[in-house]
Amino acid sequence: MPVAIVMAVAAAVHAAFAMNYGWHPDEFYYVICGQHPAWGYFDHPPLVPLMARVASLGGLWGLRLLAIAIHLGCILLAALLAAEFGGRRTAQVITAAAVAASPLFMGAATFFGTTVVDQLVWIAVLLLVTRALRIGTVLAWLPAGVVAGIGLEAKQTVALLLIGIGVGLAIFRRDTLRSPGPWLAASIAIAMAVPNLIWNAAHGWPNLEFAHAMSVRMGGPAGSLTQLPLLLLLYAGPLLVPLWVIGARWLVADEGRDDRWMLVVPAVVLVLCVVTGGRCYYAGPILAALFAAGAVRIEAANPDRPPRGWALALFALFVGAVVFCLPVLPPTAATALRQVNPIPMETYGWPQFVDEVAAAAASLPHDVPIFTSNYGEASALLVLGPAAGINRPVFSGDSSYAQWGPPKGSPATVLCVGRFPVARLTQYWAHVTYLDSIRFPVGVHNGESAAKIYLCEQPRGSWAAMWPRMRHSSGVSY
Repeated sequence: MPVAIVMAVAAAVHAAFAMNYGWHPDEFYYVICGQHPAWGYFDHPPLVPLMARVASLGGLWGLRLLAIAIHLGCILLAALLAAEFGGRRTAQVITAAAVAASPLFMGAATFFGTTVVDQLVWIAVLLLVTRALRIGTVLAWLPAGVVAGIGLEAKQTVALLLIGIGVGLAIFRRDTLRSPGPWLAASIAIAMAVPNLIWNAAHGWPNLEFAHAMSVRMGGPAGSLTQLPLLLLLYAGPLLVPLWVIGARWLVADEGRDDRWMLVVPAVVLVLCVVTGGRCYYAGPILAALFAAGAVRIEAANPDRPPRGWALALFALFVGAVVFCLPVLPPTAATALRQVNPIPMETYGWPQFVDEVAAAAASLPHDVPIFTSNYGEASALLVLGPAAGINRPVFSGDSSYAQWGPPKGSPATVLCVGRFPVARLTQYWAHVTYLDSIRFPVGVHNGESAAKIYLCEQPRGSWAAMWPRMRHSSGVSY
C-alpha cells in the first residue's frame, strides 16, 4: 500500500502538469519516424517510434500518459528490486519514493522518448537477473533475456548494461557463468537485436555515425567526464547522494555479498560512457539499484518505519524536483533554468512556431517545399502543420530525414526555416531573402528563439547534387 500511494502521488503530479507547455521536439520526431516503418532509424532502433505512433492516436495526451505509465513502472520495479535484496515494507517505500523524487527519473517522464523506456528496461533487467540468481534455474534467466532483447530494440545503451552485468558476474558470481542460464539469456537478447543490426549494416551503420556525432557534441571523453558530477549529485538528486552511497557500502559489506556483482555495473557502464564520449546519464538507471540497496540498509537499522529524516528529505526532494523538472514555472522563470535543465522550455512554443511558418508560406505556390534545419522543426510542421494550413512537402537534412531523401522536383524556390547560417544557405542558393524571425514573448527563450525564415531561390544545383552536403546529425550544428 505505501508503494501504491507513492505511485498514485507521482501519477497525479505528472498528470497535473503534463500538458502545461506542449510537445517536445523528440515526440514529434518519434511520431513521424513511426509513420516510416523500418527496422531502424539514424539515431535509434524501431520500438520507440512504433510505440509513439500508436500512442499518438490519443494526441499529446496519449504520449504523455504512456510516459507517465512507464515512469510508474520504474517506481514499482525498483521497489520489487528492494524486495529481491531482502527489503520489506520500509525498504520498498524508500526505494519507490527515491525513484519518484529523483530528477533523473522524474525529468525523463516529462515527455515520451527513448530515455524513459530505457530506464524501465534497465531496472527490469536488473530485477530479473537478481531474481534468476536467487532462483538458480535455467528457465529463470529467460525473462531477463527477453526484456534485454526488447530493450535493445528501444535503445542500444542496453548493451552497456549487459556488459556491466557480465563483468560483475565474472568477478563475483563466476560459478553462475558455468551454467547455461546467463548464456541462454544473452543469446536471446542478441537474437532479438539482430533485425536492427542487419538494418544498420545495410545502411552503413548510421547509429555509429550518430554516436560519433554525440561524442563530438559532448567534447569527447573529456567532456563526458565533466558530466559525472552532474549525474551523481544533481540528476540523481542532491538529497539522495547519502542513499546511494549507503547502498554502495551495503553491497560491499557482508550483508550484500550475494548482490555485490551489482556494484560493478555502474563502474563499468560509467567507464564505457566516458571512454566513448557518451552522455553519462545513460548510466543513470543503475542508481535505482543503489537506492534499493541503501534502503535495505536503512531498514535494517530502523525495521519498524522509515526514519523521519528520510521521509522529510524525500518529500523535500520531490517538491524541488517537480519545480526543477516539470513545466510548472512561468516560461520566463523556466528560461532562467535552461542552463541546468533545458527540457521544459524545449516543449514550449511549437504551435506559435508552426503558425509563423504557415503565415510566411501562405503566399507561396503549394508545391514550394519547406526545408528545416533540424528534425524537430520538420516534425512539428508535419504533425501540427495541416491544422495551420501547411499542406506542402516538408524536408530536412537532419538525422533520419536525411535518409528519407530530398523532395521531388526542382529546388528553384524553397522556404528554409530554422537555425541556418546564411553563409550555409548561400552555398546552395544564389538568392537568399530573409523573411521573418520566430518570435517568443519577452524574456522567453528556447532552441528555436534564434530560428529564422528565408526564401531561397536560384539553386546552384539539383537536389541530387546538393543533398549529400545537406545531410547532418543534430549532434553537430548545421
